[in-house]
Amino acid sequence: MTPLSPDNDYLSAVLKLYLNLPETPSRIHPNDRKSAKALSDRSIPLVIIESAFLLASLRRLMRSPDVPPLGPIRSLAYFFPVIQEVLANPFASDYLEYLRRKVALLGGRR
Repeated sequence: MTPLSPDNDYLSAVLKLYLNLPETPSRIHPNDRKSAKALSDRSIPLVIIESAFLLASLRRLMRSPDVPPLGPIRSLAYFFPVIQEVLANPFASDYLEYLRRKVALLGGRR
């Protein structure tokens, strides 16, 4: 068995975070692997990625019930604009913990 490289560990972590979100597919598409690799190539910290995933998910979960529902998320690339937003405006680690709790409460866990 070949040991995982740091790059493989990073890709696995990104893909696991993605799959554990509400409204994401239950399995990885090859384009999701390419998107995760693009994040790795840019050396985006995992904490930024997790923050963006949770922030985008929470925004979806907290949408007004008076507006039409959004379709399911079909690609990891959906989160790229929010990753850029979080990179430009990082927030404190206690806010990340808040996002984790809120998404778990509103979106359930897989």
